[in-house]
Amino acid sequence: MTSQRSVVARGISGALGVFGLLALALATTAHAETPAAAPAGAAAAPAGGAAPAGGAAAAPAGGAAAPAAGAPADAPAPAAGDASSADSGAYTVRLRTLEKNVNELKEQIFRTKARLNLLKETVLGGVIGASRAFIKHKNEMGSSFRLVKAAYALDGVQIYSKSDDTGRLAEMPEFEIYNGAIQPGSHTLTVVLLYQGNGFGVFSYLKGYKFTAKSSQSFVAAESKTTSITVVGYEKGNLTTQLSDKPAVDFRINVTGASEGSATASAPTK
Repeated sequence: MTSQRSVVARGISGALGVFGLLALALATTAHAETPAAAPAGAAAAPAGGAAPAGGAAAAPAGGAAAPAAGAPADAPAPAAGDASSADSGAYTVRLRTLEKNVNELKEQIFRTKARLNLLKETVLGGVIGASRAFIKHKNEMGSSFRLVKAAYALDGVQIYSKSDDTGRLAEMPEFEIYNGAIQPGSHTLTVVLLYQGNGFGVFSYLKGYKFTAKSSQSFVAAESKTTSITVVGYEKGNLTTQLSDKPAVDFRINVTGASEGSATASAPTK
């Protein structure tokens, strides 16, 4: 029980840390939007358009302004619009960077809240340590498909989501999805796998296609037992099967207890 409570405490601490980063990013954005105040020592414009005192040179007759000492008579005045445009461009770049960071933080908060909701249900139900779930993904897909995104939801709550167009996700033979406490009773695991076509030579056109395999599986978490679920992405059918129908999902469920053996079940995609 102490171990499970420490897991909850670490989860809540992580969530608070992410919320703090989001608050800092939003505060930075607000600061960037605040216009800069005028310098403290800036001289105020003379009231009523009066000429400055102290022996300032009078304007020559005819309204022509006298050139400043040491300055060439034909020197063009700097354009105020150029500096303003540069400042505006720099501000836009900073604002877009902050917006990207804030969106990433929102995604982290969403994932953390999903995990905290599962832990909260476990704690409030008074079943800490009663049941556990271990979910992992296994890749048995053929070479014609490359996994670019995997999304998992348990009872409608997203517990895992990862996208990777570099191919590293497809190269992993298996990876962990969830490992923690769960309430005894019926649950539903939903899986969405996105694949990109993979081919060379005359089959290089496959790279322009994407295929989705989606499936759900219900299972019962027994009290004082561990339910292990291996979700397998594989290629079904044969040479006559359409390419879009080949990506499939298989659920392999294994239930173990402290003093019992194990019972294994396989539930292929319908």
